[in-house]
Amino acid sequence: MTIEAPQRAPDRPRSPFHVLVRKDVLSGLMFIGIAALGLWLSRDYPIGTALRMGTGYVPRLLCWILLGLGVIVLAQGLRRKETAPAAEGSELARLWPVLVVTASLIAFALAIEQLGLVLSVMLLIGIGALAAPGIKIWEAAAAALGLIVLSWAIFILGLGLTIPVWPEW
Repeated sequence: MTIEAPQRAPDRPRSPFHVLVRKDVLSGLMFIGIAALGLWLSRDYPIGTALRMGTGYVPRLLCWILLGLGVIVLAQGLRRKETAPAAEGSELARLWPVLVVTASLIAFALAIEQLGLVLSVMLLIGIGALAAPGIKIWEAAAAALGLIVLSWAIFILGLGLTIPVWPEW
């Protein structure tokens, strides 16, 4: 009596578009698309020089950086070998991080003028931390502290923007 190996379905040839379902490839294409749109929208803005920046200098610089990042992410996604598909969760479980991060950004935008920089950043990090189930409290606090210090140094101290640091109750 011989034991036969189970019959395996023959591998079907894949179309060249199967790489488009990879997250890295889609992310890279999204970055490239957003950067291209930003460059196109800012095409009429005066650029100026590094010492005398025009209104289009920083947006175009950021778009070029985003374009470069998109090319790098896309190249890494195309080079990656095929892996077995991961177990898929429910649709809500997969969308939860996107919804939570979006909600934290909206909460920050709505709170910055009334609550000030410090409390708004704490709100941003607090809500955003719900997207990562394994995050520890001290990690979120360290991220909030670092973001508060950097935001204050860049926007208030460096650029002289009139953003309230604390609420004016």
